[in-house]
Amino acid sequence: MKSCLSVRELRLSRTKNDSSFTLYVPELDLYPGKTLAVVGQSGCGKSTLTDILALVLKPDSAERFVMYRGQKEINLFSASRREQADIRGSDIGYVLQSGGLFPFLSVRENIMLPGKLAGMDGRTVRNRAIELARAMGIADQLNKKPQYLSGGQRQRVAIARALIHKPGLVLADEPTAAVDSVSAEDICRLLKNTVAENEASLLIVSHDRSLMHKYADYEVTFRIEKTNGIKSTLIPNS
Repeated sequence: MKSCLSVRELRLSRTKNDSSFTLYVPELDLYPGKTLAVVGQSGCGKSTLTDILALVLKPDSAERFVMYRGQKEINLFSASRREQADIRGSDIGYVLQSGGLFPFLSVRENIMLPGKLAGMDGRTVRNRAIELARAMGIADQLNKKPQYLSGGQRQRVAIARALIHKPGLVLADEPTAAVDSVSAEDICRLLKNTVAENEASLLIVSHDRSLMHKYADYEVTFRIEKTNGIKSTLIPNS
């Protein structure tokens, strides 16, 4: 199966207050219609990895860091800032741990925003927003501001927003951290089903191994080494 995104020998090092942290990714592949879970303890680099894949952080080096758009191979490591911005806007959907909703926009406006930025037709983006809101069970919340929603409802809005422009890669950083177990199950099910239907690739960052065992097609974790600083290596989860 051809991957949606392929990474080989990627590294990012950071130093803060005389302590160093290095994230090392020997190998990582994301596949269309499949869900990858990234699990691990706090501080192991889960969110750092997600920010790299979302093109928010740039790695120090990478032998291979490419995304496929149809038959076209895009080198993400060498892409310019403008090219990366275009890729983020058209090919990547990012569900932040905090939700990241704009408080001054309604639910409808929050969901529609990435579609508008991606240049989608006005009627198309409105209809797509309603379709996603129905699928997420928040169609009756479209005219409300985020402050009037529950934590689970806000996460559903964030997911709908990430999917509005039908990205090929969806990244979700701890999307169930602030909700109860029932909502967590619903959120994982909705994410997995919606992404599978669109033949997109889904990466979920989570500390909840039992939940990920139920919904992920495959998993990766981290091996932590403490020598001169901390080195976190991404490995397949046994």
